[in-house]
Order: sequence, then structure tokens, then C-alpha cells
Amino acid sequence: MKLSEFKQHLSRLDSFEILFQNGTFIPKHFHITEMGVLNKKYTDCGNTFREENYFTFQLWYAEDTWHRLTSQKTIKIIEAIEKNIVCNDYEILVEYQDKNTIGKYTLDFQKGHFVLLPTQTTCLAQNNCGIPNEKIKKNLSKIVNSCTPNSGCC
Repeated sequence: MKLSEFKQHLSRLDSFEILFQNGTFIPKHFHITEMGVLNKKYTDCGNTFREENYFTFQLWYAEDTWHRLTSQKTIKIIEAIEKNIVCNDYEILVEYQDKNTIGKYTLDFQKGHFVLLPTQTTCLAQNNCGIPNEKIKKNLSKIVNSCTPNSGCC
């Protein structure tokens, strides 16, 4: 989801709720501990230079169960950031602490709620770093029109 889509959805909502793909909600008293633009410049394992930009925010919650962040308050936070930082229409990247480490998620919108979608790592240069192509396995006994003993085809 891009920043413009995020703001559009927020503008139509009263409450700001986020859940995981499995339907479990982030506790409703979450805080946004940081929000801004992330610029990542790096070289992949194939020695190709890459640059990625995200609009990012980090979720956290404490014992202040009365705390609620409304969609309108979130829009005001974004507007304040946009006064200080050039925020192009980047993809949203959300950080959230799980049991062991900070997870990075993209964001989707389904049935009136924002949904965290887990990100995955992969090799970005498979042609350059020796990763073999996965071979497609076929069950030879199920191939139709193949030559079989006593079929007269050979």
C-alpha cells in the first residue's frame, strides 16, 4: 500500500485498527513510536547497486490500555512529517516487535481494517551468485502419449 492509499483509508475511518493476516488485532492501545521516510541504499550479492524508499512507522504498546490513536490524529502526524520531509508516494513499511525481533510488514486494507502482511527475504541476484534453478519434477508414468513397452511406437 502506498502512502496516498493509506491516507485515503484513514480519512474514511473513525478508529485506526491494525491486525495480522490471521485476524489477531494489534492491541488497540498501540503507539506509533516513529514515523518517516526510510531510504535504503545497498549492493546485493550479485554486486548490483539498489535503492529502496519507504514511508515507515513503528508500532509499540505499553500498559496504558486507555490510549487510542485515532485515524484523524494519525493523519495530523503524517501532515506534520510532510512539512519537514519530502514524502513521495512510497510504499508503507511497518515495524512491529514480535517475540524475538522486530518484524517488517507491508500494509493492506481489508474489510475496514489495516492488515499487516509479512515480508520475506530472497536472493536478489540468483543468476549471479550460483543458486541453481529449481528443477521441475515430473511423474514419468503419468505422461500421456509416451512410448511404452509393446506399444509399437519405437
